[in-house]
Amino acid sequence: MINHLDTFQKNLGIEKAVLVGVIQQNQKEEQVNEYLDELTFLAETAGAVALKRFTQRMQKLDSNTFIGSGKLEEIRNYIEQNDVSLVIFDDELSGRQQTNIEAVVKCKVLDRTGLILDIFASRARTAHAKTQVELAQLQYLLPRLKGLWSHLERQKGGIGMRGPGEKEIETDRRLVKENISKLKHDLTQIDKQFITQRKSRGEVIRVALVGYTNVGKSTTMNLLSKSEVFAENKLFATLDTTVRKVVIDRIPFLLSDTVGFIRKLPHTLVESFKSTLDEVRESDILIHVVDISHPQFEDQMKTVNETLLELKVADKPTLVIFNKIDLYEKNHFDELTPFSVRKEIINELENAWLTRLHGQCVFVSALEKRNVDGLRNTILEKVKVLYEERYPFIAQKF
Repeated sequence: MINHLDTFQKNLGIEKAVLVGVIQQNQKEEQVNEYLDELTFLAETAGAVALKRFTQRMQKLDSNTFIGSGKLEEIRNYIEQNDVSLVIFDDELSGRQQTNIEAVVKCKVLDRTGLILDIFASRARTAHAKTQVELAQLQYLLPRLKGLWSHLERQKGGIGMRGPGEKEIETDRRLVKENISKLKHDLTQIDKQFITQRKSRGEVIRVALVGYTNVGKSTTMNLLSKSEVFAENKLFATLDTTVRKVVIDRIPFLLSDTVGFIRKLPHTLVESFKSTLDEVRESDILIHVVDISHPQFEDQMKTVNETLLELKVADKPTLVIFNKIDLYEKNHFDELTPFSVRKEIINELENAWLTRLHGQCVFVSALEKRNVDGLRNTILEKVKVLYEERYPFIAQKF
């Protein structure tokens, strides 16, 4: 019997994948399942459908195959029976582990880092973003060159094969290093241009939107700046920093939208996107956008705060926007929930976080444009304070 769904997926170029997660020491199974939920979304963003998850509890990872031989054999059998073309591990694999696993499962193997890099490659639009992504990819590939080209030669493109992987199969370590040096030089020149641009902006307060990926930063940007910045319900919908001039009650400030953060964000990407993250470093105010409807929104907040700490900007004045309050209500209330009960629960939620964040938060729905005035007024007050502190001669004009 013909499987019409399989035929449809093949026509769309959708790859069938299985996901693999390991429950290590001091980890709970629920936590690993949450990571695999996110990995599923990453796979979908890249153009794959996750058919099954495999997890294994391990005291010590196998240096050769990452997981145990029995579990690997179980995965191989499932792959053969279901025509799977891709195995995605939630943790980073060494080049040797990746090669050894592929020898057993007889199909393409990616880790979380490789998947994220592939998504970035497909999302890069400008020459700047493409250069940043290619540099990150090559830095990731360099320690994996041994045995890499032989398995690439057997592949026919697809997820994990975008960018330099496809065009540089014949490249040896020396040429890759030369390419990395060239890309670093190119980025240095681009960075100088961005520094010049930032200096030319003059004495204007700068506000940067930060947050986990897919929390609604671009939609918030559109809401505040009344401009059309690309927004999509996918991870890493935008890579390039967008800067817009916003004026509220005749008071101007610059608003920038930055690349979203994620758990286990590859270090090579953090390094490559230095100029993009400089918008965060050089901002005067941070607006941390949070998807309040996400089951793990507090974990996402923690990831963002840890990244900000790593960037040494955690001490900047910060306003937290709890976005998607409309989805939160849909997820927690049904049609039988009285309006008075809904209001009481939402009020308790808001008061709890206002107390916890010392009043530095606002609850909104950027999509439904809820509490827009409250958001704008809160941002305006923070911008006013900084103008009075730093540029009092300008503040007198407002």
